[in-house]
Amino acid sequence: MSEGHAPEHDAAERLPPVGHAGVVALALLFAGGIYLASYLPHQPSLAPAVVLLVAAALLVAFSMLMLARTPGFAWSTFWLIARWAALAYAVIAGMLLYMFVRNGTRGEPLLVMTLMLIVYTLTVVVLIAFTVARYDR
Repeated sequence: MSEGHAPEHDAAERLPPVGHAGVVALALLFAGGIYLASYLPHQPSLAPAVVLLVAAALLVAFSMLMLARTPGFAWSTFWLIARWAALAYAVIAGMLLYMFVRNGTRGEPLLVMTLMLIVYTLTVVVLIAFTVARYDR
């Protein structure tokens, strides 16, 4: 242990940057969602939104892969928190999806928005569960 660092700080240094990756993924998803919503009810070009969606999904998947390779991580706490957070954010994502359907979004833009909401939900769940589990002993 190095001088001047608490043991919690040393443990946190060994964890992958899940929080950072999650925040960047959320920013990408918000940018893609704003881009798509700005064109509604007209048909937007989906390429920018799809690129942002794929980048966000890859960031979350990569951070989870790195976290899975972390020895001694509190997985039981992570999954306990993740289940409840997933329930809450699935309801929120469902309400947002209903809003888009109700307002006439159809076809490919609706598909991309749905995928963005799924990745958004997974990202927030991972962020919440990681934040709690990283401090579990």
